[in-house]
Amino acid sequence: MPHSSSSAHRDSLLGVRLARGASPWLLPTVATAAVSLAKARRSGRWAALAVPTTALAAGMLWFFRDPEREIAQGRVISPADGVVQSIMPWKDGRTRVAIFMSPLNVHVNRAPMAGTVTSVEHVPGGFVPAFNKESENNERVVWHFDTELGDIEMVQIAGAVARRIVPYVPADTKVEQGDRIGLIRFGSRVDIYLPEGVEVAVEVGQPTTAGVTRLDRD
Repeated sequence: MPHSSSSAHRDSLLGVRLARGASPWLLPTVATAAVSLAKARRSGRWAALAVPTTALAAGMLWFFRDPEREIAQGRVISPADGVVQSIMPWKDGRTRVAIFMSPLNVHVNRAPMAGTVTSVEHVPGGFVPAFNKESENNERVVWHFDTELGDIEMVQIAGAVARRIVPYVPADTKVEQGDRIGLIRFGSRVDIYLPEGVEVAVEVGQPTTAGVTRLDRD
């Protein structure tokens, strides 16, 4: 059965399961499209407006989708949908796996392991494209989880368009592997630091699916 948690409550619209935190962006867009379509029959001007507003509303629905997932088995699973951008050994022995999320990906992030959230820290910064090296200084939310492997660090990084990171759970929350823990709006990056001695099972350029793709190797 798909994993669930108290943080998995979602809005819904037109039968589409939507990410928590989508309403402030989505509802005005859908309302504008609905008004445009309703008035399009009586006005050419409204008909012309209905095309882009309907397309934008459809795009928003796609972006904020939050599908159920069959959570995979493994010690560490991907927290994000996207593509592995880089795999870098860190000075302290950990390995950083950076996952780039395009606007076409699901942007709900999931817990890489079961454990307790020990800290959720917002760090102000810039908004350069997430694939740019300068994104190291971007706006971010830094997570730490107390797990069976010890401390696991995960970082949600805003991009050029993503200006809002929405954590779903606070510190001291117990999470199961694959639980929804937050949302990044509109294109971004998620980094996860694997502990020393944990072998990476993915490669640069490989697609990942949150809650499904295993990041470590036995």
